[in-house]
Amino acid sequence: QAQLVESGGGLVQAGGSLRLSCAASGLTFGFYAMGWFRRAPGKEREFVAGINRGGTSTYYADSVKGRFTISRDNAKNTMGLQMNSVKPEDTAVYYCAADRYGSASQRNRNSWGYWGQGTQVTVSS
Repeated sequence: QAQLVESGGGLVQAGGSLRLSCAASGLTFGFYAMGWFRRAPGKEREFVAGINRGGTSTYYADSVKGRFTISRDNAKNTMGLQMNSVKPEDTAVYYCAADRYGSASQRNRNSWGYWGQGTQVTVSS
């Protein structure tokens, strides 16, 4: 059974950095497109970043482009999200997502097959 577990969330000051990790088990990691989504209070879950199966292509929401970097290590079955220059509007629960057949660029959350439980990121001003 596929399982995704996020870690690394916490409280950070605006302008600071934070690194999130997602550990995958129960699936052949290299066969899956991976992504990060987030849900801010009172808002819908939204796409943040995606990375293709080989780790050679990445995709970002305009709101995080140039500040966040997604990465993956297929040998360790892990994915990361380096968050730099964070802003209060980055405050949200961040979710790891995986999909066997779709593209890593898909923005529609309903297109992703597997989800983690989420990790809270709070950015103070």
